Amino acid sequence: MTISFEERPSDSPLIEQIWRSSSTTSESFISTANVYWMMVVWRYRGATNVTIRGPETLATPAYAVEHGFNDDETSYLGIVFKPGVFMPHLPPGTVADRNDVILPEAAGKSFWLYGSTWEFPTFDNVDTFITRLTRTDMLVRDPVVAAALQGQAVGLTQRAVQKRFLRATGISHNTFRQIERANEAVRMLQQGTSILDTVYSLGYFDQPHLTRSLKRFMGQTPAQIARRIPG
Repeated sequence: MTISFEERPSDSPLIEQIWRSSSTTSESFISTANVYWMMVVWRYRGATNVTIRGPETLATPAYAVEHGFNDDETSYLGIVFKPGVFMPHLPPGTVADRNDVILPEAAGKSFWLYGSTWEFPTFDNVDTFITRLTRTDMLVRDPVVAAALQGQAVGLTQRAVQKRFLRATGISHNTFRQIERANEAVRMLQQGTSILDTVYSLGYFDQPHLTRSLKRFMGQTPAQIARRIPG
């Protein structure tokens, strides 16, 4: 098994992260909860595909063999979008929890997206690709989401804010906070913070509360995560 991974920041205010990787594995792994949706361009045996993947609210087993992978190398390019950025015709909620959509391939090095053909983006030209999507209004940003995450008033009722947040991110604001807190707990445990200090620092009720949260969102207990401290 061989795996490589590389990531880079983006000049686009709409993108959280750009990454690429390659692997020759068919082993299973745990797909952990996350608050982002993304476009993934993957190449296998000469064929290129684009998958739209939404946020995930539970840790679930995942298998590379879902796409028929075996010992051949598969390469991936991931475009992770900032919270509040979404496609109006394909909002994140429709592809949440591994209800992925694979966009149809078009002629040449292109694919179909909402009735138009687009060239497959590369690791180096993702920003240009995103700019084109934005200019055609196929990719938009709801400022209410950023304001809600920063605790700012937006002149809307709480119900209206929740509705806008859910439409733009695919998950509720409460679920978003829970997943982000679980991710922070993982970071603290991996850095050597004790389980009890992690509980108190992040506002969990007690250790069982932390354990339930991490098992739900990360697929592991605090002790299991802490035992994987490098060194």
